[in-house]
Amino acid sequence: MTLPVFGPGQDPGPSFSELLRRTSVPVPPLDGAKTVEVTHGTTIAAVRYADGVVMAGDRRATEGYSIAQRNTEKVFPADNHSGVSIAGAAGPAVEMVKLFQTELEHYEKVEGSALSLEGKANKLSQMVRANMPMAMQGLAVVPIYAGYDLRRRQGRIFKYDLTGGRYEEDQFHATGSGGRDARTAIKLGYTENMDRAAVIELAVGALYEAADEDSATGGPDVVRGIYPTVATITANGFERVSEEEVAERFQALIERKAAEGRPR
Repeated sequence: MTLPVFGPGQDPGPSFSELLRRTSVPVPPLDGAKTVEVTHGTTIAAVRYADGVVMAGDRRATEGYSIAQRNTEKVFPADNHSGVSIAGAAGPAVEMVKLFQTELEHYEKVEGSALSLEGKANKLSQMVRANMPMAMQGLAVVPIYAGYDLRRRQGRIFKYDLTGGRYEEDQFHATGSGGRDARTAIKLGYTENMDRAAVIELAVGALYEAADEDSATGGPDVVRGIYPTVATITANGFERVSEEEVAERFQALIERKAAEGRPR
């Protein structure tokens, strides 16, 4: 294998995605993407709390009106102190996450230091913007990026639009097909400086409410033992919440709903 050699002014620097762009064969646009059944991820959420951020995502992926997969992963670590969750076309979204993870690691190895959390959020913004031609053909990717800012010593949440626009949310955000219902549920229960247990309960409750209103959002599947993915990001790093704990939170939620009585 021959390493690429760049002339003056052509060096891609520490950007791995730019290196790929300069050395790879361009991929032609996918014609007729709107008429193809594409697997989509649905509802994701992120909530700030006293120690950092909680990220959560349901596990259902859809193809049109059909369920494509019941145990899809939508919450991933980006690096040691940040995570990214995905909604939209599943294939391009997962590839974007993999490239983003590699991008951050590549930058750190080349520069000898990690990007700031703000810089990482900007890098993801560039990648979402680069996907704009595919988004116009029906392959949109809408992520949430969140992490623990070691400089500010607090959790931070960033949302994106299809053009790569990046916006910071102070408290919480949810997106995807059930995003509106999840945001409403979080808004009703959110308070400043919630502890870990309370914010996890709020996040799983929001996904439960979203699944109750949105057919594309998957709720807890007790029979198959499938529950939404939940992760915390604190000064100690990115950590997945165990499925046992998530199951316990949902069980307590279901019991409380049953005790309150279902609305007519």
